[in-house]
Amino acid sequence: MNDVERKMTDWWSTDIIEMQPGMIRYRGYAIEELIGNVSFAQMIWLMTRGELPSREQAELLDIALMSAVDHGPQAPSIAIARMAATCGVGLNSAMASAINVLGDVHGGAGEQAVEMFLAIAERMENGSTMDEAVRDEYDAYTSTKGKYLPGFGHRFHPVDPRAPRLLEMVDQAAAKGAVSGRYAQIARKLEAEIAISKGKAIPMNIDGATAVIYAELEFPAPLARGLFCLSRSVGILAHAWEQTQQGGRNKGPIPRQYIWHYTGKAQRPVPEQMRK
Repeated sequence: MNDVERKMTDWWSTDIIEMQPGMIRYRGYAIEELIGNVSFAQMIWLMTRGELPSREQAELLDIALMSAVDHGPQAPSIAIARMAATCGVGLNSAMASAINVLGDVHGGAGEQAVEMFLAIAERMENGSTMDEAVRDEYDAYTSTKGKYLPGFGHRFHPVDPRAPRLLEMVDQAAAKGAVSGRYAQIARKLEAEIAISKGKAIPMNIDGATAVIYAELEFPAPLARGLFCLSRSVGILAHAWEQTQQGGRNKGPIPRQYIWHYTGKAQRPVPEQMRK
């Protein structure tokens, strides 16, 4: 291979996939060997982490992914998917429109919770007790980023029904030695600290519980958001497809017989000097 050819092949260098005519390998594994032997969750792990997970790790990842697939049309991403589907676009465009709004506010809490759990763990590694680390990180977060902690509280559910079950599955995985259980302890201790500070319980939500799983599985915080996007894309697809089947044209956020609340100037004439 000459220098020009080398520069061309290095243009998109990657450790992820090797492909030649008649050959496809992911991270060194031939696709024909992966098919039928490796699950979708295991494949996500392989593609993002470079190695195959243990069966227990893959099961826990699968649990986190399936738990957050949907939360109904009141969620902006789902509503956008359905509205887009009534505008004459295809499923891929409806899905892209929805996924594009999974940002810091709607979709980013899991990543932010992982960052917070990791920060607490780092304080512990630097000599703080868990109680001290949780209290110090809570104070640092609320003093710089506001009173709402990502991963705790829910505007609809007094207790998010998904969170306790997810933590139960983490406990089971920890008992088997698949994960340490450390981040489940940190999250519970933080939940208790929030209750003391607020004077009332603010239970962990789906974002906090899945963040526990992603931290336990040692996923970097930014990947937690990417994994949530993969998870929520299932619900987005389902709603976009359902709306396509239901039909409807140009459906907006509210029924057309209801008009938004106008808060601007009262009716007024165009100034005389501007009239023709």
